[in-house]
Amino acid sequence: MKMIDIGKKNVTLREAIVEGKVSLNSAVVAAIKENRIPKGNVLQTAKLAGILAAKKTPETIPLCHPIAIEYVNIDFSVGKKEIRIVTTVRGRAKTGVEMEAFTATAIAGLTIYDMCKFLDRTITISEIRLLKKSGGKSGTYERK
Repeated sequence: MKMIDIGKKNVTLREAIVEGKVSLNSAVVAAIKENRIPKGNVLQTAKLAGILAAKKTPETIPLCHPIAIEYVNIDFSVGKKEIRIVTTVRGRAKTGVEMEAFTATAIAGLTIYDMCKFLDRTITISEIRLLKKSGGKSGTYERK
């Protein structure tokens, strides 16, 4: 086991966009929209938790390089029975920022679950996947 040597790689602007989905019943979605969850504003809390998680990614994934993150944003699209999470992370580094985007998305989803589980134990977090990545010698990847 070893951390990959990135010493000879060039610093470039890296970006990763990751999405995930939280499925819940329509009553819970309505409670979130109407800010009726006792713990507080679910989406604001999930966004903050996700941003903090992105910054702490190397502390939770053992061989992940610590890198300077310059930008993290998490957007939510609320449907009738789901919340779509889209996280964008950017930074100038010698390695990509996808792990930070994945971690932020997962923790945002887990935060939604934690804040709403008393209303719906069937909440599902799924489809966490890379949508786009750019920077570095491998170029741009975009999910079709």
